[in-house]
Amino acid sequence: MIRTVEERDAAAFVELQRTIDAESGFMLFDPGERQTTAEEQAQRIRDLRCGNQQEIVVAELDGELVGFLGATIGGRRRNCHSASFAMGVLGRFAGRGVGTRLLESLHDWAQARSLRRLELTVISHNLRAIALYLKMGFVIEGRRSDALRVDGRFVDEYWMAKLLARA
Repeated sequence: MIRTVEERDAAAFVELQRTIDAESGFMLFDPGERQTTAEEQAQRIRDLRCGNQQEIVVAELDGELVGFLGATIGGRRRNCHSASFAMGVLGRFAGRGVGTRLLESLHDWAQARSLRRLELTVISHNLRAIALYLKMGFVIEGRRSDALRVDGRFVDEYWMAKLLARA
């Protein structure tokens, strides 16, 4: 089930993100770097509900959070037609359609807000994620050389985007 994150999910959501950080090697945070507490996350979720500029959805299976997607709409007149996002799925659920369903949810959310553009960055050797994004209609718009340092070595990122149908 894909659903909007709720305040009651705070502790499980923090643990989900930390687990994905530790196992994937593809997230922005190094393992152990994310220091958000459940209380801080609960406040972020409450704050999220006060506006219309952000969304966090989670994938839940048998009561366990197994993936997430967080999106933020641009905060200025010149970019309020677009949203950037990040997502992650627990390794043992990769290849089971969770990412596809998270992206479908993002698409519906963006369409309901008449957004024109969805964008993300992805480490260039994250081939599984890149294949998913391409399957879902995203294109590679550019490459950022040595954008991140992972395990002491520099890695490139792709900038990817998808244009949505005009309302």
